[in-house]
Amino acid sequence: MKIGLIGLGFMGSTHLKALQKIAGVEVVAVSSDDPRALSGDLSHIQGNIGGPGEKLDFSNLRKYGDAFAAARDPETEAVDVCLPTNLHAAVVIEALRAGKHVLVEKPMALTAAEADRMLEEADKAGRLLMVAQVLRFWPSYVTLAGLVKTGQLGPVRSALFRRRCAAPAWSAWLGDASLSGGGVFDLLIHDIDICLHLFGRPEAVSASGYEDLKRGIDFVLAQLHYPGIGTVAVTGGWHHLKSYPFSMEYTVSGDQGTVEFSSAGRPPALYRADGSVEELPQSEKDGYQAEIEYFIECCRSGVKPAVCPPEESATAVKLARLILEAREKEGERIACKL
Repeated sequence: MKIGLIGLGFMGSTHLKALQKIAGVEVVAVSSDDPRALSGDLSHIQGNIGGPGEKLDFSNLRKYGDAFAAARDPETEAVDVCLPTNLHAAVVIEALRAGKHVLVEKPMALTAAEADRMLEEADKAGRLLMVAQVLRFWPSYVTLAGLVKTGQLGPVRSALFRRRCAAPAWSAWLGDASLSGGGVFDLLIHDIDICLHLFGRPEAVSASGYEDLKRGIDFVLAQLHYPGIGTVAVTGGWHHLKSYPFSMEYTVSGDQGTVEFSSAGRPPALYRADGSVEELPQSEKDGYQAEIEYFIECCRSGVKPAVCPPEESATAVKLARLILEAREKEGERIACKL
């Protein structure tokens, strides 16, 4: 399958590394407004996880300084869109109308209206659309999903998802809420999506927190209210210190045990109600590679992505927006009518 990669920032370079490992996939076109990156020099690209990028040979690739032109490249069968979030809807729609299957980085879009329009355009074009909500393919979260969905924990009584890092000095556009949605929207969209994946839509949300984007601060403590579950909390965001490390973690408790994970050196473990402890097996495959392989399989088979349906990604956008609204109301419970 011939792929066009649109955007060569941190996520674009991360996707490129994954694409290079997938058999039967050929990246034939790349796009960036950064001439240095477009030349193949990604050594200055860095993000909140992993080291800097590499210097690559792009001499045989078609290179576009304009994302919309890249979306219309005549030879690509699919495009992988890794642009600032404010550009997602317009570029994705351009690619769908040009007959391409589309994988787009999270968040799907900045607004509910944009996300819904992307869904409509995919249906109209008869092409596959998938959002790169990578936690659905991340080994430690796949392990969690298996336990919850098969009922091995018993009825879930509480769940906590936490994700935080320093202010994003590696990409200036992230600090502009009109481009990224801000730290809570951009970062915690992962955990909001995994809650939808595990538990479905909540009945209501409440939240508190603080935002000062000029200082690189944007965090929240949000509660998603589900009948039958005591508490489901999503918390974290950006902290102003540049040295503050990235981390992600979860704790999910049910009647039959508690499963816990932290990226700070604690692999998934199940603490059973009988007092035993089991370190849980997980795939060794990189989550980015796994999600892109799944997208490619869906394109080849013509089957919509059931593991990561775009409709649920659109719901994640709506729920993230509702959480930001709830934060402004400092703890007031808001009905979740999405």
